[in-house]
Amino acid sequence: MQPQIPIASITDEFSPDLAVALDAMVEIGMTGAELRVLWGKNIMDLSQDELQKAKALLDERGLEVISIASPILKCVLPGAPEVDTRFQQDVFASKHSFDDQPRLAAHAFSVAKFFGARIIRVFSYWRSVNPEACFDGVVKALDTLAKEAAKEGLIIGLENEHACNIATASETKKVLDVLPHENLQVVWDPANCLISGENPFPEGYRQLPPKRIAHVHIKDCHLDGHKPVWGPVGTRSVDWKGQMAALKADGYPGFVSLETHWAGPGNNKYEASWICGWNLRGLASL
Repeated sequence: MQPQIPIASITDEFSPDLAVALDAMVEIGMTGAELRVLWGKNIMDLSQDELQKAKALLDERGLEVISIASPILKCVLPGAPEVDTRFQQDVFASKHSFDDQPRLAAHAFSVAKFFGARIIRVFSYWRSVNPEACFDGVVKALDTLAKEAAKEGLIIGLENEHACNIATASETKKVLDVLPHENLQVVWDPANCLISGENPFPEGYRQLPPKRIAHVHIKDCHLDGHKPVWGPVGTRSVDWKGQMAALKADGYPGFVSLETHWAGPGNNKYEASWICGWNLRGLASL
């Protein structure tokens, strides 16, 4: 049962202790890592010594850093309509304002190059009650980021995030249509699309140009109103078998990366990610 698509995880889904997380990931058969929160600190806030320590642990285990899971554009867009409070705003040990974004982006480029990561994940400002009113502001920010990333040979990966203004596949497609930059691609998250009221597969996925999907996040849930109820990957409302088959058929060259979210048996997040990691391996091996 060898994965036909390489598998990875956001490390803190297993543990904030990077060594603990990486050992579990290696045992499951993961070959890639996304860096978001390490030792309780957001990747953007680590000291140079902490970055060096992380790189040594990754190198020892032969894991490739595939993405810097930054919080860029997880903030309020000035002048936007009020924030839609139906959606939980996860900040993952990081809280930055609009004014912080240029500094944050420059640092993310530096961290990505330090680890040899190709993708920097970004968002589209906290979702307002009228996302369309934020579209021009989102496009302006992403255009700037993509142009800067091109100079560095990096990819800006826009994640469709249910708590941000670009949440569904149809909203993502509108951005891609306006911004044809090769350096602006998608971090496709089917579960986030589901939470946002759009069926992620096949309808959502088929709206996206496959060649502009740089990365895929794996988690699963069903909905209780607007609230996601998380569970083991492959057991809820996302058609992961269909999605995986489509990725393979379309020649997807990237990783599929676990973002568990499920609290797990007895609220044991490590156990949750262990279960979901093995489920992901099975799905990627079909």
